Amino acid sequence: MKKEQEQQAEIESSNAPLIEHLSELRSRLIWVVLAFLICMVCVFPFSKYIFNFLAIPITELLSSQNGSSDLIFTGLQQGFMVNVKISFFGGFIVSFPFIGFQIWRFIAPGLYKKERLAFLPFLIASPILFLIGAAFAYFVVLPLAFNFFLSFQNTSDLNNLVGIKYLGTINEYLSLTMRFILAFGVCFQLPVLLTLMGKAGLVSSQSLIRVRKYAIVTILVVAAIVTPPDVITQVILFSVVYSLYEISILLVKLVEKKKEKVLQQMDENI
Repeated sequence: MKKEQEQQAEIESSNAPLIEHLSELRSRLIWVVLAFLICMVCVFPFSKYIFNFLAIPITELLSSQNGSSDLIFTGLQQGFMVNVKISFFGGFIVSFPFIGFQIWRFIAPGLYKKERLAFLPFLIASPILFLIGAAFAYFVVLPLAFNFFLSFQNTSDLNNLVGIKYLGTINEYLSLTMRFILAFGVCFQLPVLLTLMGKAGLVSSQSLIRVRKYAIVTILVVAAIVTPPDVITQVILFSVVYSLYEISILLVKLVEKKKEKVLQQMDENI
């Protein structure tokens, strides 16, 4: 009886009128926007240092191949806009843990205690996987991709060919680098997304296995869209995301086994 009363109290505490939900959502959104703006302003003075760090993969290759590692900008306002882009990018990354915490504070009251405990590890795993994906893009993918692109340079005295030298603009380079980092960071969220869907009963390991061939085609299309038109980076992204898909199937299987054990224990208690 006492247990039923506790469950009833928990259900009642998770219910709230629509106006309260909207008010809570508004409050959380305000905190998220304020945190993002504050982080963006704080990051702006360090944007040049951040750009220098992001430029290491290309400057090292340029220095070894051309003897000069300089990048250029062709528009008067381009240098300032690059710093603004970095502020947006850095502000989002720095404020991401706080944004995740606000999302958690919004949805947690609507969950049972067991559901909150089950959801918390995924909330922690999400930023960690994003950082792993971003680091993989920066340290592995970017040097390979840029080395491939710069291989099309040639000097004018080589087989009487016209000299071709890369003079990259900072805006072009930053856009390409951020695209790589964000693409790999987001793709590394796949295990979290599919495992959460498995816990919610929206997908099963068998359904993921059945649609595997469609998943392969989808991953190939995504890899072609989010990466530049070179085979190396597309193959790397496809290999990584498909491996994460297979890992997700194993994680969903583990979730299903835990559910079966819980159901068996409930049947035994009955």
